This record gives sequence, C-alpha cells and structure tokens, in this order.
Amino acid sequence: MKRISSYILFLFVFLSSCFNIFTDEGMYPLSEIYKLDLKSKGFQINAKELYNPDGISLVDGIINLSGCTALFVSSDGLILTNYHCAFRAIQGVTTKERDYMHSGFLAKNRSEELQAKGYTLRIIESYKDVSREVLSAVRRKMSFVEQTKAIEKKIKKIVVRTEKKHPGKRAEVAEMFKGKTYVLFIYTYIKDVRLVYSPPRSIGEFGGEIDNWMWPRHTGDFSFMRAYVSPYGKSADYSLENVPFHPKKYIKIAPQGVNKGDFVFMLGYPGRTYRHSTSYFFSFEENVRMPYVVELYKKMISIMEKMSKKGRSIAIKLAPRIRGLSNAEKNYRGKLKGMKRLNLVKKRREEEKMLQNFINADKRHKHRYGHILNKICDIYIEKRIYAEYDQVMKYLLRNSNLLNLAFKVYKSSIERKKPDTERDSVYMERNFSRTKEFMLLSLKNFHEQTDKIIFKEMLLRAFNLRGNKRIPAVDEIVRNVEPEKAINAYIENSYKLTKIKNRNFLIGLFGKSKEQLDKMGDTFIVLAKNLYPAYKKLKKREKRYKGALDNLLAKLIDVKKQFLGGDFIPDANSTLRLTYGRIKGYSPSDAVYFSPFTTLKGIFEKNTGEIPFSVPQKVLDLYYEKDFGCFKHKDLNDVPVAMLYDMDTTGGNSGSPVFNSKGELVGLNFDRVFEATINDYAWNESYSRSIGVDIRFILWFTQKFGGADYILKEMDIKNI
Repeated sequence: MKRISSYILFLFVFLSSCFNIFTDEGMYPLSEIYKLDLKSKGFQINAKELYNPDGISLVDGIINLSGCTALFVSSDGLILTNYHCAFRAIQGVTTKERDYMHSGFLAKNRSEELQAKGYTLRIIESYKDVSREVLSAVRRKMSFVEQTKAIEKKIKKIVVRTEKKHPGKRAEVAEMFKGKTYVLFIYTYIKDVRLVYSPPRSIGEFGGEIDNWMWPRHTGDFSFMRAYVSPYGKSADYSLENVPFHPKKYIKIAPQGVNKGDFVFMLGYPGRTYRHSTSYFFSFEENVRMPYVVELYKKMISIMEKMSKKGRSIAIKLAPRIRGLSNAEKNYRGKLKGMKRLNLVKKRREEEKMLQNFINADKRHKHRYGHILNKICDIYIEKRIYAEYDQVMKYLLRNSNLLNLAFKVYKSSIERKKPDTERDSVYMERNFSRTKEFMLLSLKNFHEQTDKIIFKEMLLRAFNLRGNKRIPAVDEIVRNVEPEKAINAYIENSYKLTKIKNRNFLIGLFGKSKEQLDKMGDTFIVLAKNLYPAYKKLKKREKRYKGALDNLLAKLIDVKKQFLGGDFIPDANSTLRLTYGRIKGYSPSDAVYFSPFTTLKGIFEKNTGEIPFSVPQKVLDLYYEKDFGCFKHKDLNDVPVAMLYDMDTTGGNSGSPVFNSKGELVGLNFDRVFEATINDYAWNESYSRSIGVDIRFILWFTQKFGGADYILKEMDIKNI
C-alpha cells in the first residue's frame, strides 16, 4: 500500500511539474478559446467578443507586423507596436543629417508619414484543419527525406491554391503538433506600412542591453505606424496614391490603466516554444547549440561595437544587427542559466522514464511506442557529431553580408528553374519580390571593413574543422599556404574585385541563369558555387532529421495523451494565441521582491547623461514640474512606465496588446524578465513574468514630449 501511494504521489508531482495543473500556463490557439470558462478566469467579455469567425471581434484588430505583434488603434489604420519592432523602419529613414534614431520622428500630418521599407502586416480572417490533406502526401515506403519533401510540397500547393482562390490574401499552413496536425490560416495582407511617430532611441531603448531582459525596467518601447491600401481598398505596394486602411475593428484604449492584482489578457503571435520536446533536444540545446551561438554572437557584437565608434554613419548601418544579436545573445544566456537552475534535462528524463514505464506495461503500447525515445536519442547522437560543422556552415553563409547575397543569388538561379511548389519558400513566386527587397535592404547596411573581419572569423572557423567535416571550398582557398595569410589575401582580393556590393549590379543578377553566373567569375559567386554542394548535403541531412523526428514525435504525442488521459496545448508556432494572468510582482531570489510597476521617478534616478541612460532634457523638465496630466497613477503619485504580469509569452509577443478584463488596451508587451527567458522551454508561475509599457506612459509621452495631441484624438482619448 505504501509503494502504491508513493507511486501515485510521484506521478501527481510529475504531472503537476510537466503540465502545470495548478497554473494558467498556456498560449491558447483560437480553436481552444471556446473551451475555456472565461468568466471564471476573470474575463468580462465572452468568447465571441474575442474571436468571432462570423462577425467582428478583438482578433480583427490584432496584427502580425513582420514577425512582431501590433494592433489597430484608430479607424484610419493607425498602428501601435513596440519601438524595437519599428526599429528597422526608423533606421531605414535615418541619415547623418536627419538622425531620427537620435531625435525621434513625428509626422505632423499624413503626407509626412514615411515608408517603412520591408514591412508588411497580416490580419487573420479564417482557419481550418488541413492535417488529413497534408499527411496524404506521405507514402509508406518513403524515406524520411522524401516524407519531408512531400509534406513541404503539399503545404506549398495548398497555399498557392488558396491564394489563387482568394486574390490579395495571404495563406499559411502552420504545423501545430509536429508530423501530426496542420492548420491553414488565411490573412488580409497589406504591403504599404508607414512610420507615424517614434520616441528618441534614448527612450525607446532606455537602459539598452544593460536593462534588456531585466526588471525594474523603464523603457518606452512603443511606436506608431499606419497601414495603407489602394484607393479601391486593395493591398498595394507603396504609392502616394494609396489611402489609409480602414480595419474592421480597432482597439479601445483605457487611459486609466490597471492596478496591482488586476486581471489582464493578451492576444498576439508568439514565435516558437519547445515545451513538448524531449530531454535529448534540451540537452543538445544546453550543451551544444546555445553555447556556440552565445560565444559567436559575443565576438560579432564586440567587432561591430568597435566599428560603430568610428563614425555615426557606420553606427547607423550596424545598429539593427547589433541590436538583434545582443538581444539573442542575452536571451540564450538567460535560457542556459534557467536550464541549469531548473535542472530541466534531468527532470525531463525522469518524466520520460515514467512515460516509458507506462508504455512497457502494455504489450500493444510497447510494440507501437516502445522504440520511440531510443530512436530520438539516436538522432541527437548523430546531430552532436555534425553540430560544429553544421553551425560553421550556416554562419559562414549567413554572417558575411556579401557572401550571403552571392549565395542567395546563386541559389535563386537553381531554385527558380524548378516548378514553383518545389522551390524553397523564399524563391516561390509569392515570396520572391520580398526576397529581393530584403537583399537590397541588407546591402544598404553593408559596411566593408566590418564584413571583412566577420568573414575572416568564419573562414578560420571553417578551416579549423577536422576529419571528414572539412569544407573543400575553404581548403581550396588555403591550399598549401599558411592559413591566416592565405585567408587575408583571399579576402582583400575578393572585396576588391567583386561587384556585388554595387546595388545596380546586384539587381541585374536576379534574373540570370546558373550558367550565366558561372561565366561572370565574380569572387563571391564563385565561392557560393563551390560551397553549394556542402550546403546541399547539410540540408538533406536536416530534412532526414525532420522527417524522422516528425514521425516519432507524432507517435509520442499520441501515447502522451493516453498517459495523461486528455489533450494538451500545442507549442507556439507564430499563430495567434490567447494568454491571461494578473498584474503581479515576483521574487527572483531570497529576500528580494520586485513590485509590478516602475515610474518616471525611476527614469530620473537612472539618468547618467550617457548612453544607455541618457534622458532628454525635456523629459527631466516635465518630471521636475510634475507635469503628469491626467496619466498619473493615484497610488504611485507618478506616471507608470512599465508593468509586470504573469502571462505566458515568448518571442513574437513583442507588440502584443495587454487588455483589461473588458478588452480595453492597458499596455503593450515588449519583454520578459531574465528568469523568464526559459519560457520557450518551461513556464512557472513563480518566475515567469513578462514586461509591458504602461498605456499611461505611452499617452503621456506622446502628448507631453512628442506634442502629438492629434494622435491621442485619433485614438478617441478625451479630456486630455
């Protein structure tokens, strides 16, 4: 009896830790909203007010903005999102003479709104399960590579067919459970997005990388943009003839904000989580992939920061890349710390042992599922063998701006000869114009001296690979000469002779065939050609891994559901999700408690006059004068800047609206605390806290500092 009780207790603890019985963990897909008892959670609106496929709901006001979340806040297509989500647009219109990154940007009227090049937005219209159709592409005797290719091709056919049936719309098939469940989403798609207002970078990124992923936080991470369409209301490329888009729904703002303990919820597009992954995946991430990326990114950031000190024009070019790398590097460090603190690999292995015991206890289960975990283990053993080679190949092709451009051009000449649905996605007809646009934007930020140093670093790493992991194209560069000397000479010669850094030359390459490119003899195109066979082998191996893992993980999900006696929420995959919680502080360590609001006082206290804690004088003056307007929190006697809540978020939730219980906007999500970087792998009520800009700060700053009263009026903010 004692042994049985112990087993039941252990199983209960296992279920509680793995699936968070007592908490409200969850990024709920649209399909799950109607299953929730919303009233008992704290909602004062019903499921149809959240999502109504036959009418208008909050979902109609939520946007996927080039990978971030955003929302409509006026009937004329005014968009509110994070400063860091609009950063590429701000940097794109910044020059040494018109330094909008430094001073901020305000369009005093719509004719002054500036094009946000490369930005698009999507608004969800409908979804449906297409799992049966997708999986019908798989045949019994297919290899894992063939299975992966067949599923990819089927998905592309569904997307192309859907977009042909719905001209001007955008279709995507999202994998909800690996190798098992696929959902087709149809979106309104808008290609003309413009910048309306952004604060100075000193506010939009106040605290910089020092405060990034940290609390207390005082960052005014917000910006306004606007969506435009053709005079006929159709999606169109940027044109002065275009008119503001009129959304079905725009979000009502609650300028009074929220208080400690208040219920809040969020609708947004979280990127990816991996909570249903195995211990083998977690171990690979903790011990192999993430440490390599952290070390490489640190080195690249250091290189670019040194270069940025040589001139403002260089700093402007390198700013987006430094920002992105720094954010990822610190995020990975937080994840690594969290994995060790939680002993995540060991815990998952204990959970898998329990699951394996459940499988072995039934002959039918053992026959069907008994091999799964061992086979997954075998795949990750092989992945470890190739890990360094794979990382070097990927970052060699990605990190040098010119090699990256040359490789995309060369690959395009191969892919564009294939039938449309057999091409890599970025080379399909529906995507190719965007691919070319991003390549040209990448060239705009090219800085030759920085590119040379990074290229050399990756060539040396490639040369130092050993045994059968050597890359022939790199060996050809070095031959019998001393490696560093040979690489230096190769780099100087390549950058001197290449024409790819010329915009017009690059544009002229897009339509050329492989044979035409071969004859040109451009140094970077030659290297791209020589690297292509190694790249193909790598991609083939990755497709084999994916096919095998999808097959195994689909079965693992089946047996987990039987073990648990019910369904569970699929990992985030950039589709629209609902999460909810409370305004809530937390204790990161013994005897330390963080309250859930920061205020203008904190900006004043952190001010040093030097980046990243340099506050514009006007902000200081407003604080000295206590000019808080109607945006003061009565208990704090100050304007709230940022707030904490225990909702379940991850990357992609940047820009997500934070709603009160009535569905009114009270803040804008932009970050997590350092302890919650582990959210991608595990969520816990005690440390998982996300950070949002308080709506009161957004309104106060836009009015008092920006002088943009017209924006507040457009958002129906009265009595200001």
